[in-house]
Amino acid sequence: MTTNTDDAKDGDTSGEDDFEEYADLGATTSNAMEIAETSMDRVRELVPDETLADRIRQKSVHATGDPEFQHLMRFTGADDDEPIRAGARAVLDEQPIVTDITMVKAGITGRGHDCPVRKAIGNGAELAAETGMTRTAASVLELDKQGVYDGAIAVVGNAPTAALALADCIEDGTRPAVVVATPVGFVKAAESRKRLREVASEYDVPTITNVGRRGGSGLAAGLTNELVHVASDVREGAVDL
Repeated sequence: MTTNTDDAKDGDTSGEDDFEEYADLGATTSNAMEIAETSMDRVRELVPDETLADRIRQKSVHATGDPEFQHLMRFTGADDDEPIRAGARAVLDEQPIVTDITMVKAGITGRGHDCPVRKAIGNGAELAAETGMTRTAASVLELDKQGVYDGAIAVVGNAPTAALALADCIEDGTRPAVVVATPVGFVKAAESRKRLREVASEYDVPTITNVGRRGGSGLAAGLTNELVHVASDVREGAVDL
């Protein structure tokens, strides 16, 4: 599998051809493989391992180091597995992965997919200056004007205002393939995720979010990487969507 170009994450892929199977998309050495496998084995002792949604719950625990985080995850769709199915299909279709900020983009694996990966931040500077809205919100609105989010994997890991802007875009007709949103903080974070879930439910956009104040870029990247991992398993015939 080739690495992404342009805005794709640069990463060390040395040794990746030495392993036909891997426990984690970031593991490229035997020592890393052993750590990843042992870590996930311990997570599976704490989290059910029956559904695709369970895989996201497991990844949330793995990313946060908190077994209780599995109970904070929320899914919108026909069932809890629907956002994971939609995300995996988008990966297989090589749809764009669009993050809110650079930190989330940096955490997206460059292995196991050929999706272009880009960040929203850095766009919409004029809109932000004119309106006083946050740069991340303006960035989302600017990319949405360009049609970037339609069919894409939309990822928000840091900015509540980006999640709120994305909810507005969905309300206005934008249709991402799936939304992964875990903005973190004490101001608007939980509220932004709640609004996103409500709007997404109304317009049948699959979402993966969490409740409460916690979240963050690392979690959002980890959950997105699990969508890539599911897609890899589908490609290898280990998972049937």
